[in-house]
Amino acid sequence: MSEPIKIPATATEIVKHKRTGKVYADKAEFDADVADPNTDTTVDDFRQDLEIKVTKVSMGAQTKK
Repeated sequence: MSEPIKIPATATEIVKHKRTGKVYADKAEFDADVADPNTDTTVDDFRQDLEIKVTKVSMGAQTKK
């Protein structure tokens, strides 16, 4: 059995407000918005996405010339 191919990638967590689309720096910032009595943000407004960027990889065979 051959070794699995490892592809270089980076993952970025994106925390958003569902209704407004506001992007937060992290979950803690969102939680602070929920706790703020001056906003109508609730825990149900939480949206979390994971963006994965994969480095371009050549999968073809190469020959020496």
